[in-house]
Amino acid sequence: MITPLFQGFVDKGQLKCDVSFYKYLNALEGQNVTVRVEKKKKQRSLSQNAYYWSVCVQMLSDFTGFTPDEMHLALREKFLSVHEDNGLVRIKSTTELSTDQFIDYTNRIALWAAESLS
Repeated sequence: MITPLFQGFVDKGQLKCDVSFYKYLNALEGQNVTVRVEKKKKQRSLSQNAYYWSVCVQMLSDFTGFTPDEMHLALREKFLSVHEDNGLVRIKSTTELSTDQFIDYTNRIALWAAESLS
């Protein structure tokens, strides 16, 4: 089962969320729950996305013969695979990455390409 993710805002020590959060919470009435709160991270920027597709993906596509979409999928599989506790592998979407995580992702791609494809 996929756990839903909710966004909120802290105002004077009180958590303010969308009504969907409270509906979900009501559905858990009488059950023990685990709550995790983390500061929202800024998602990757449009300029980061443009760099990724025009430099990383396009250059590697040209070099390998993969289409840009195939190259994007291959890079995600190589660098964004997450091994879950249930033995399955989930491949993160680049849209899930914060700006810092996206910088790390593109840096790892560049290092791998320089070391492995030269």
